[in-house]
Amino acid sequence: MSSEPEPGLVPEHLRTTAYRGDPIRMTVDGEEFRVGVRAESPGTYDFDWLTGPHEYGFALSRSGGYELSRSEMEEAIRGFLAEIDPATGYLAE
Repeated sequence: MSSEPEPGLVPEHLRTTAYRGDPIRMTVDGEEFRVGVRAESPGTYDFDWLTGPHEYGFALSRSGGYELSRSEMEEAIRGFLAEIDPATGYLAE
């Protein structure tokens, strides 16, 4: 799995990305995320941090277009949250 978080979050009403099916909502360690699978790029997921201090999130691409399991999504979210600077609410530098 190749993954580097890509910070930033496009407001839902401005998105031009089409998703396969409806995005799902997940709660991980008390934080809410919306996860969408990009229709034009199988294996690419957008994670929107809904309860974060800022509009923020990350994208994750799985090589070969393979789907992530729910536990793999949770692992990706935990990895993202572990990198957040509690003072700023953004990825630590």
